[in-house]
Amino acid sequence: MEQKMINLTIDNVPVSVPEGTTVLEAARNAGIKIPTLCYLKDINEIGACRMCVVEVKGARSLMASCVYPVAEGMEVFTNTPKVRHSRQLTLELILSNHRMDCLTCARNAHCELRQLASDLGIDAVRYANDQLPPQLETTALHLVRDNSKCILCRRCTAMCSKVQQVGVIGCNDRGFATHVGPAFDRDLVEVDCISCGQCIVACPTGALTEKDDTYTVMQAIQDPSKHVVVAPAPSIRATLGESFGMPVGTNVEGKMVTALKRLGFDKVFDVDTAADFTIMEEGTEFIKRLNGDGPLPLITSCSPGWIRYCEQHAPQFLPNLSSCKSPQQMFGALVKSYYAEQAGIDPKDIFVVSIMPCTAKKYEVQREEQRMANGCMPVDVSLTTRELARMITQAGMMFDHLPDGEFDPMLGISTGAATIFGVTGGVMEAALRTVVETLTGEELKKLEFTEVRGMKGVKEASYEVAGRTVRVCAASGLTNVKAVLDGITAGELHYDFIEFMACPGGCINGGGQPLHSADVLSFTDLRSLRAKALYDQDQAMTYRKSHESPIVKKVYAEYLGEPGGHKAHELLHCTYKEQKRYRTDG
Repeated sequence: MEQKMINLTIDNVPVSVPEGTTVLEAARNAGIKIPTLCYLKDINEIGACRMCVVEVKGARSLMASCVYPVAEGMEVFTNTPKVRHSRQLTLELILSNHRMDCLTCARNAHCELRQLASDLGIDAVRYANDQLPPQLETTALHLVRDNSKCILCRRCTAMCSKVQQVGVIGCNDRGFATHVGPAFDRDLVEVDCISCGQCIVACPTGALTEKDDTYTVMQAIQDPSKHVVVAPAPSIRATLGESFGMPVGTNVEGKMVTALKRLGFDKVFDVDTAADFTIMEEGTEFIKRLNGDGPLPLITSCSPGWIRYCEQHAPQFLPNLSSCKSPQQMFGALVKSYYAEQAGIDPKDIFVVSIMPCTAKKYEVQREEQRMANGCMPVDVSLTTRELARMITQAGMMFDHLPDGEFDPMLGISTGAATIFGVTGGVMEAALRTVVETLTGEELKKLEFTEVRGMKGVKEASYEVAGRTVRVCAASGLTNVKAVLDGITAGELHYDFIEFMACPGGCINGGGQPLHSADVLSFTDLRSLRAKALYDQDQAMTYRKSHESPIVKKVYAEYLGEPGGHKAHELLHCTYKEQKRYRTDG
């Protein structure tokens, strides 16, 4: 059925858009940018901040363009004196209740509030509250909340409840006392926060930031008694460049390696290498379960946000979880065992740093069940993409001018299968490349499992493998994860193998990735652009299947034994258990 088109004018510019389009979206089609603060497309469309007001001919008052639908013959004006005065006054009132330590704020270069003040010509704040103290809440392992910088836009609460269906934060009290936080003003550590960090990405100000561990890392680098090893996750190479103004989807692997070496790390390895070991272990585990040794479906365990959600909200599925550690944790375990032995270094003198797209990794590195038999935790500090970008900036490097470097080889050679771990469906596709060849004994003619690619929230497929049908599913974003779990529980969905990622789109859209304004988040397909960089790299790599990696073959032959064997299980696997949930009735 052909969609009805609506004709209107915006600032006297004729515009034709589909019925149901908002004035805000129609204005973009006409090349007119209307300012917003609370708006996130399809996530937070509530017209609360009143920054997007416009004049509509015939209307008695200014209208919030983000929720106001177009109508035939409508005449809209976005830049009249009345509109400008309203926006400026509204912004001044918002600023009056906002602690403005802008020069030292972690978001000073990416603050939508500061940018809006500049765009609207605010050169003084008549109602400024210069005595507003910090309101810090630091109990969570992954983030810091400062409600003195909160503007009550509700983007974080919409992300937590609507996209992730965790809903641990909301608006408390009313009127001037309104503030965002967990119910009954509990600390984040006391509620069911899964540490995904999507609220940080949604926040337009410095009210939510990741805990900064860069000082700890620099102290380790400067300690001559420490051998400091660093490794980035697969997705970092596709996103780090955005922090330095490079186009979204630029693969900066070589410049990233050079930057890490110039920062002073003793070894620069690649978590992609550990992702290949994850496939070997998880693939072996899946084959065993297909043969009756363990419950199906097998569910992946790479995403710590998903793991925590499972432990808190769906403990009945704990037996279905893969016992594999995440690639981050496998990497640390291999560094503090295999690498330590090869290099002749006491594991206790090795300091392992991971660069992750994910704030939940800060939580994961401190989980006690990850501790190794030698007493070491696999990873000492997990930094986000944003933290690495700050370290590079503070070191005075001109990132876009850096030459391309190469990973140190011992744990720095990987496959295309590992590269696509950073995208929703990537773990599933990487596993299938190895599992199918292992079960059939034949080489795949086509390595791309396109059915599990793309940004759709839930993707499913069936494959005929060695005389049996293997049913798979890949879901990202906890709303979609919950839908799949509910379907399985109700007996409506049936799978053998499932990949779950807590963040929509997977690691490329993690809570630790570079920040963007609502305008970019709402109208640019960041996930697909970032994913393309990883798929392109996979396509160009020498090795594209984990079981073909020369490092994987060497380490198993010389150190681990066979995949799924005793030593591999001791180093690369763990167990999870139900966590106590927060109850509003105490």
